Amino acid sequence: MFELKKLPKKDIGSALEKARCYRFLNEPREAESICLDILDVEPENQQALITLILSLADQFSGELSAEFSRAKALLPRLNTNFHQIYYEAIISERRAKTHLNRGGHGSGNMAYKWLKKAMDLYEKSISMDPQGDQEAVLRWNACARLIMRSSSLKPSDESGEEIMLE
Repeated sequence: MFELKKLPKKDIGSALEKARCYRFLNEPREAESICLDILDVEPENQQALITLILSLADQFSGELSAEFSRAKALLPRLNTNFHQIYYEAIISERRAKTHLNRGGHGSGNMAYKWLKKAMDLYEKSISMDPQGDQEAVLRWNACARLIMRSSSLKPSDESGEEIMLE
């Protein structure tokens, strides 16, 4: 159909900045497209991979669409265990919020389970943080506060079965 144009390698830095700006403008599809252009030139560009993961997570919808699977599939391409665990936590937290926003029967329970998974991953990443910037601590606390403020975010006591989180 169309042959995509190649981004010049010298423009990767400015393209990455544009992708971040589009995310901040709540235009994650544009940010995603830019990241794909960057990764076409530099397949292991860590900042582009991280921005792409976040852009995909920005697109999680009530349908829990393919963006969730695409974001998770990118995790092994991140260079450090810390980043793999931390961004899996971000993905889990965003999925929880999608369940919460979607509402309906069982959504509070699913949101709780995804928040707990995110918190477990944040907890694991806290001691691994190479920068010591405490971002994982702040995210863990945000998840805990969300659970503590909402009466709908409770574990289900209705069955002994655990729901698989994937």
